[in-house]
Amino acid sequence: MRRVLVPLAKGFEEIEAVTIIDVLRRAEIEVLVVSLNREKFVEGAHGITVETPSDIANILSDEIDMIILPGGWGGTYTLADDANVQRLLKEMDSKNKQIAAICAAPYALNKAGVLKEKYTCYPSVEEKIEKEGYQGDVSMVVESQNVLTSRGPATAICFALEIVKKLEGKEKYEALKSGLLATFC
Repeated sequence: MRRVLVPLAKGFEEIEAVTIIDVLRRAEIEVLVVSLNREKFVEGAHGITVETPSDIANILSDEIDMIILPGGWGGTYTLADDANVQRLLKEMDSKNKQIAAICAAPYALNKAGVLKEKYTCYPSVEEKIEKEGYQGDVSMVVESQNVLTSRGPATAICFALEIVKKLEGKEKYEALKSGLLATFC
């Protein structure tokens, strides 16, 4: 069974985090939802609290197939400054393992030096990233080498489905897409 890590920091974007977790679990991918500071519960940007049964400190890159960062500025800045998140991003990239980020979270990828030559993010975040290769609204999801990026809350289902396709293949992707009525992806 594939295993992915979704670290949550206070101020994360709830639609993105919960959509990713839900869609991946429907695809029978094990999703580890962790906090950064041993918090049992993490509050999102809009007051929704998510339980995090574990924290990131003991997670090793060899134990996971992918790390996925949800957006939300409050959470993104914390992810960008967290030593464990940055360590995992760099280790995953050095092993050519899968990395994904949505909305503002590509900012944290850029800080780790793992954002590739093509990316997308929430409009205006590219100004803080200050890196060539921003794809704007060309696509809801941009793949560049081992990194997937997406734009924001409304693209979360398509983003999660692309992750399913990447990890589990087109057949599972198509079945899940059909079951979710996600014809817009």
